[in-house]
Amino acid sequence: MLRRSLLISASLVVAACAGTPNLAIAPGIEAPADFQAEPQVELPAAGDWVASFEDATLSALVAQALSANPTIEAASASLDAARASARAAGSNRLPSTDASASTSSSDTSSRPSEQYSFGLDVAWQVDVWGRLSDQARAGYLTAEAARADLYGARLSIAGATAKAWFSLIEAKEQAELARRDVDTRSRQLEIVERRFARGVARSSDVRTARSALASSQASLAAQIRIEAASGRALEVLLGRYPGNQIVPDSTLPILPVLPQPGSPQQLLERRPDVIAAETRLASAGYSASAARKALYPGLSLGAGISSQSSDASDLFDPDFLVETISASLLAPIFQGGALRAERTRTEAVARQLSARYVETALTALREAENAIYADRTLEERVEALIVAQREAAAALDLVERQYASGVATIFELIDAQSRLITAESQLIRARLERATNRVDLHLAVAGDFAAGGGYADTSN
Repeated sequence: MLRRSLLISASLVVAACAGTPNLAIAPGIEAPADFQAEPQVELPAAGDWVASFEDATLSALVAQALSANPTIEAASASLDAARASARAAGSNRLPSTDASASTSSSDTSSRPSEQYSFGLDVAWQVDVWGRLSDQARAGYLTAEAARADLYGARLSIAGATAKAWFSLIEAKEQAELARRDVDTRSRQLEIVERRFARGVARSSDVRTARSALASSQASLAAQIRIEAASGRALEVLLGRYPGNQIVPDSTLPILPVLPQPGSPQQLLERRPDVIAAETRLASAGYSASAARKALYPGLSLGAGISSQSSDASDLFDPDFLVETISASLLAPIFQGGALRAERTRTEAVARQLSARYVETALTALREAENAIYADRTLEERVEALIVAQREAAAALDLVERQYASGVATIFELIDAQSRLITAESQLIRARLERATNRVDLHLAVAGDFAAGGGYADTSN
């Protein structure tokens, strides 16, 4: 529903641009009907993309991050500030009313005296050329862009949390693999030492096995450090103290078939950063129009009622009231070129934002194409590494038996174990890359949220 709200906002922006200067209209982006890297097998578009990973802990972590992350709080405050600025800009089109009251006393040689005065003034700047309306529209659109920024921040934090969680799981699995490697190296060292004691192995074999064990222990220490750092990174996203207190109880997800990513045009219509860029461009167009109209004459109307008396009870007596009505026409003649310079500046800003809109849209399309393409290639990589890991395990089992019988050398044994560890480590890493790429895909196409998985209405 929040995405629908963003779509409505985008539609309002497009509708508003229909009557705006050309500087406010976003350039057209040539995009095909479908993504060029679109997979052949597709499912219907996913709803709650966080829940699609089937990890209850992940859903809970994302919900916590969305409620506690300071980046989201900052974006929410920016939205409140932008909305207040928009209200202030819109208020200039309405009349302003000021009331005043005063009292004074004097003490002369003859006698003391009191004076009371009251005044009520109403002023209205007539929006003859629509300059004030342009400023109000610019403020409103800036607030709409801030709202898109807030949604984008929520989407980004949800994605960062998911990727941090997967990285922590991967670090845990890599540490567990390193521990198994240390255990295997220790067992192999025991075998070598027994063979050396029987005189069937050389002392160099013992030293080689000890060296391999020490290297594995060093790798384990490095993996433990990486696991702790990954835990702290996740805790910061959750708004917690980075004390490395999160213990992952999940495994890397087994991903379903890639969901239907939609079309490039749909991406441009719902990506928060693209919507924000287009909305800011429209706002800049109105600001440029207002700066141009500031060179035209302005009309101001005023009315007032005032009263002054030495007796406070007479202040509102009709005989003491003075009514005034005024109208003034003000035309700028010379201000040192400030108004023309402002017009030039706002037009340049609009052109700059037009170029940035194109850049933002093309970047969004590139991210989607890359993520779609990578999903298939990463799946192929995972499948190949599964075969590599299985064959390496079988080879190690064979070499261990051969070494025990004196057929294989210590170097062949160490090499077989290293190949297995490398294959298993690469498999774990590839599964992480595929999971994080799937998150990147949902971020690229601005995937929907659902309750508990990153959804929250920010329209209020």
